[in-house]
Amino acid sequence: MGSEDAAKIIGVVVCIVVLLIVILIPSSFHGVEYYQYGFSRRKSTGNVDTDTVYSGGHYLIGIDHEFKIFQADAHLVELTQIAVFTSDRLEVTLDCTFQYFLRRMDLKLLHDTYDVYYKDILRNNAIDELKGATKDFSTRDFGEIRADIEKVMFTAIKSRLEGDCCKFQCENSPEGCVRNCKPYSECTIEDKGFFADVRFFQLGFVNIPDDVLSRNLQTLTQLEDGIREGYIQKAQLARKATEEKVKEIENSAEEKTQNATAQAALLTSRASAEAQALVEDAHSRGLAKIYGDLGITTQDQKASLNYIRVLRDHSNVFMSVNFNSLVTGPVYGHTNT
Repeated sequence: MGSEDAAKIIGVVVCIVVLLIVILIPSSFHGVEYYQYGFSRRKSTGNVDTDTVYSGGHYLIGIDHEFKIFQADAHLVELTQIAVFTSDRLEVTLDCTFQYFLRRMDLKLLHDTYDVYYKDILRNNAIDELKGATKDFSTRDFGEIRADIEKVMFTAIKSRLEGDCCKFQCENSPEGCVRNCKPYSECTIEDKGFFADVRFFQLGFVNIPDDVLSRNLQTLTQLEDGIREGYIQKAQLARKATEEKVKEIENSAEEKTQNATAQAALLTSRASAEAQALVEDAHSRGLAKIYGDLGITTQDQKASLNYIRVLRDHSNVFMSVNFNSLVTGPVYGHTNT
């Protein structure tokens, strides 16, 4: 064999190797979408390698391998016409939805325990938990404290599916660890629930039997009537209290008016008496001066002078010195003295 033949053989082998590389290497790459988790699975044997959880990207895992896919985004669970019992032993049906996410750290346990059949298992356990979450609420509560019932249902499903184990490195997360949860390093498989995190819950339509609604409506009407009657009684009491207050104010005003009138009459009487006393005192002092100036000392003289003074105070009395000084004829409108 010459050198040219050897070169041809080597060239053919190299071409075959390059061709195999071009064909096999791209076939050895497999992708995982951004909304997926994946385990490497051998096609020929079906064995799954759960030691590594792959997230979104392309990986060189071999031509005989593929990815076994799990959903990494939210699992939406819709529950319709779920029959539950209330504290008054009545059955109501309700619709609700919740969303959960698989834990990447526990995906191996989920695979080993439930494989790809976990969805129905989580759904059925959520329904069982709902049936026991409403036993402390009455049918009326669904209309009055709906938000509280929704919160209780959410907490019940969350506790059932998540278990009692703390989330991995939750102490370093913004929301922190759940109160009284078991440290992750000490958790067993049973403590981890169903290896999922329930993040959202929505209570939908609640179907209450018509007879129950009628009784509740009648009860509410009676309550409203009672409240109305209470307002009427309060209004009557308020009117009565107002009338009493008005009467009290009127009595007080009347009392003050009468007191003021009495005080005015007393002041007027006292002023009149004081004025009369001043006048009489002035008269007494004036008469005493007259008596002194005229030299009147006897009681007859004093009485005569007083008599003349009294007569002079009368407008219909005409005074003269003696009879001869009178004008002949009667004086009209006066009495001669």
